[in-house]
Amino acid sequence: MVTYDARARLVTAVRGVQRLVLLGDVLELRERPWRESLGAAAPMLEAIGDALPAEAPVLLLVGNHDHGLLAPSLARRSVAEPPPAPLGSATELVTRADEPLHHVCAALGAERVTVSYPGVWLRADVYATHGHYLDRHTTVPTLERLGIGAVARIAQNGAGAPVRAEDYEAVLGPVYAWLDALAQAGGRTNQGASVAAWRALGQGDRARGRPRRRALRAAFPAIVSGLNRLGLGPLSDDLSIEALRDSSLRAIGEVLLALRVDARFVIFGHTHRAGPLPGDQLQSWRTASGTRLVNCGCWVAERTLVGNDRRSPYRPGFCVRLDDDRDPQLINILD
Repeated sequence: MVTYDARARLVTAVRGVQRLVLLGDVLELRERPWRESLGAAAPMLEAIGDALPAEAPVLLLVGNHDHGLLAPSLARRSVAEPPPAPLGSATELVTRADEPLHHVCAALGAERVTVSYPGVWLRADVYATHGHYLDRHTTVPTLERLGIGAVARIAQNGAGAPVRAEDYEAVLGPVYAWLDALAQAGGRTNQGASVAAWRALGQGDRARGRPRRRALRAAFPAIVSGLNRLGLGPLSDDLSIEALRDSSLRAIGEVLLALRVDARFVIFGHTHRAGPLPGDQLQSWRTASGTRLVNCGCWVAERTLVGNDRRSPYRPGFCVRLDDDRDPQLINILD
């Protein structure tokens, strides 16, 4: 949830920017049909579009929660003759007036919006992507990660690492499509299920002494071991908040390697954990090849992760400022 005050600050922040990048998950398509989601988001998108200078372009990316917006474009690519070039690290997608993605662009001002997927090059040395491909590699056993592992096991018999964007789409796409289809049919996915499971295992929960939860925590390593034997991993039974961060950083490094992204900086989101922030170990925010990672955080107020910590790296309001001649700068406009 974004409060009225946060909306006002966001609109104020975009005034005067030369280019705006919306890094995915602009709509929540897993909670309700897309028309309802767009109706809820349109006033905010229109306010952003109105606040931008008339000549400022908007780069729109898609993440996992709004992946359904891509379905028509990806379907056209799959049957196009001659076959199009692979997605690579960044491909500009064309929208049509009768498609949900076009309505999102129209709310921002369609003539100024460019849609790129799975990422976009902002400078010769700066690449940006939502980051959902990292779920193929993370070792944290979230419910979505287990679904992706199951699809990979079935589709690829557990063999073969991704080497291009289409390989990621092949295993992530079916999971996203099922979740989107459930919402479009009027169902409702339990977005808090993974967080609830994390709390039940003792992370971020004061009630650590409850017998039921003690038993669950005791059995969890054996459960994870069984999932690994089934070929759904590799998964780890470490659910500490440090493991959530470090596993994601390693995983995005694997994605960049597979997509052959050779950039000095990579900006991503998805994990909801902004960084690097003061106190973070900067070496953890570098890939093996030396790429410096910057995570723009999330605009959802997740109280389970934030708690009472007003300086939490999971607090909303983060964004990344990129000037022509400076390193990307992580700031929080709500602080």
